[in-house]
Amino acid sequence: MAYDVAALAEELKAMAADDHQAAVRGYSDDPVEQLAWRRLTARHGDRLGAIMDEYGWPTAELVGEEAARAAWLIAQHADRQLHVQRRALKLMQQAVSAGSASPRDLAFLRDRTLVNEGCRQIYGTQIAGVKDGAPVPWPCEDPERMDERRAEVGIEPFDEYVAKFATP
Repeated sequence: MAYDVAALAEELKAMAADDHQAAVRGYSDDPVEQLAWRRLTARHGDRLGAIMDEYGWPTAELVGEEAARAAWLIAQHADRQLHVQRRALKLMQQAVSAGSASPRDLAFLRDRTLVNEGCRQIYGTQIAGVKDGAPVPWPCEDPERMDERRAEVGIEPFDEYVAKFATP
């Protein structure tokens, strides 16, 4: 049964709104909050998987820019569902090749998936944490060329990016 595309767009946007409201749970020291975050992202990951089964990657042409960005966020946060991230990555890569998705968003999802696979990231988008006020990124492949790769996909230089994560 095909979904109404307008309803699908609204559903994706609502999922992203729930994600934003609940994101602090993932960083909480409270196990109950962490569990709530995990359940939410798993439910969203499952739903995104079903959406990809029916539609492929939800591009801006299909669902609008905001809902397409919401789909990316849901994939980005499906950390405990590597099969969902890998599939989203493949479909999103095809969409980028067709000019229907953001190379910048693809770079973030590629790094997130690589980190979740235990590999080095390519673009340096994933931060492991903050130690003594300084951001600590996950290891990166060929770090000397990282800013060049970042520029190719529209991501600011690494030093500017990590400054956002620094604490005074």
